[in-house]
Amino acid sequence: MADRFFVLTGGPGAGKTTLVEALRAEGFATTEEAGRGVIREEMQEGGAALPWADRERFAERMFDWERASYRQAEREEGCVFFDRGLPDTLGYLDLEGLAVPARMEEEAWRLRYNTQVFVAPPWPAIFGQDEERRQSWQVALRTHETMVRTYTRFGYTLVELPLAPVSERVRFVLGRLEAAV
Repeated sequence: MADRFFVLTGGPGAGKTTLVEALRAEGFATTEEAGRGVIREEMQEGGAALPWADRERFAERMFDWERASYRQAEREEGCVFFDRGLPDTLGYLDLEGLAVPARMEEEAWRLRYNTQVFVAPPWPAIFGQDEERRQSWQVALRTHETMVRTYTRFGYTLVELPLAPVSERVRFVLGRLEAAV
């Protein structure tokens, strides 16, 4: 099952979501990024599980979101592309200097993805901030480094995406996909 689950990770503003949307347009099942989804829900509901208000609760919500996305993906046919995965939440906690709950660590080891994880490198030309993505360029760089370290620790092989237009990134991913499944 995990062989058909592909994660795209990296720092904010590196083009992951744009690539996931392009893969969806190609007919693949995809997931929504937990961080953005949680922020959107919390802001609509007046909640406090936000990275600028309650980082631990934000991480809990992201982890629950990712677990639900994984469970939904199990019901999908064919390859599924994840806009981040369970280890991203553990990386976020590490980046913020917060403890990683044992249950999160255990679940991230248990619910696996394809061993090949795509990582979007920092790309100044497309980086931007918005209401949901408030991180600075420096935080984006540190996030990228943290995700690389986290996924490596979990035994995944990182495949760096090219700094190229989304159509070229789609071709790159699909080329790697054929070799991976």
